[in-house]
This record gives sequence, structure tokens and C-alpha cells, in this order.
Amino acid sequence: MALDKNQIAKRIAKEVKDRYFVNLGIGIPTLVANYVRHDISVEFQSENGVLGMGPFPFEGEEDADIINAGKQTITTLPGASFFDSAFSFGMIRAQKVDLTILGAMEVSENGDIANWKIPGKMVKGMGGAMDLVASADNIIVAMMHVNKAGESKILKKCTLPLTGVGCVKKVVTELAVMEVTPKGFKLLERAPGVSVEEIIKATEAELIIDGDIPEMIID
Repeated sequence: MALDKNQIAKRIAKEVKDRYFVNLGIGIPTLVANYVRHDISVEFQSENGVLGMGPFPFEGEEDADIINAGKQTITTLPGASFFDSAFSFGMIRAQKVDLTILGAMEVSENGDIANWKIPGKMVKGMGGAMDLVASADNIIVAMMHVNKAGESKILKKCTLPLTGVGCVKKVVTELAVMEVTPKGFKLLERAPGVSVEEIIKATEAELIIDGDIPEMIID
């Protein structure tokens, strides 16, 4: 069966390695901090000026002054630091972040990402996403495979305004884990109980299927 948003975040948490500096985008990516292994040391960075984010606070323990880039209340770990956004983006542009995890509206088979604007809808601007996709060497996208109308968001070519070109390395959805290769999307894993045929049907882009595709291990 298809994963929920927390399970997508839990699967992506397996990609986080010891001593990584990780930026978490708005949406599903913010949940990743809840599921990182306790036996590794990871520094989560938020572009509004936080290094050392922890999991979301329990109800009643929120501090309205401590928030992430999505204005959600967060916790901080021992040794966390706070700084202005200019310093924060200096870290990002200087490629001090090892892994960036972003949400997306669309991803194309050559690694383009669209995650900031739907034509005709009011937006405040592209925000930090442009800097993140331009500076990061390793970008993983956390997103839903299809939209509310059941249409694929894993495409041959993005239809929405692009945030970055050829930058996405891996995509994790409620149905699958896919790697962006020079030849397109390669299917690496499928959600428990989801068939390869179901994934192909939900994907507008061509999928590279190499042998038996294992189920994701979530726990």
C-alpha cells in the first residue's frame, strides 16, 4: 500500500549519514528530523538561521520564537546556533550543506525540479529554494507521486516554472524510490504491497526497470 507522508520521511531518513549537514525544505522534508538514527550525529540547517534543529516539539512544549523556514515550531539540540539569513545563505552558497531534502510539485526525468509557483496563484517568491538547488551537490525530493486528480508529477518534462535544472539526484514518493540517471528515472524500490505495474501506470516519464525491484524497508 502507498506510504503516508511520515513513512516517506522515514525512508528518506535512511539517506542521512553520520556527520552530515542537512537542509530540510518545507513540507514532508521537515518530518525527516523525527526519524534520523540516534546513533549518528547530524546537523539540520534551516535557511532562516538555525543550525542544530531537532524533532518537532510535543504539544504544550512549543516555543513560538524557535521556528524553521516554514514557520513551524521546532526544537533545538545541544550546541545549536542561531544567526541571520545572510550568514545562513552564505553557508548554503559556499556548499557547506551535504544533503538538501526538498518538496516538489513536479520533477522531470533529467532532474529538473519545479517547487515554487503555480501560474495564476499568488506566491511570495521563490524563497531559498533557488539557492539550495543551485548550490547543493546532493538533492533528494520528497513528494507525492500523483496530484489530487490522479495525474503524474513524475514527468518527462516539467510543465510548471522551474526552480532548478538537472539537479535532483533521487526522488522518494508514496509509491517508489527513484534515482535520476543520465538515461532517466531508474526504479530502485517500491512501497510495500505496490507492484511495479502500478508505479509505471502512475508515472508519465519512462522508468528504467532493472531486474526484480525490492520493497522499501521503512522500519
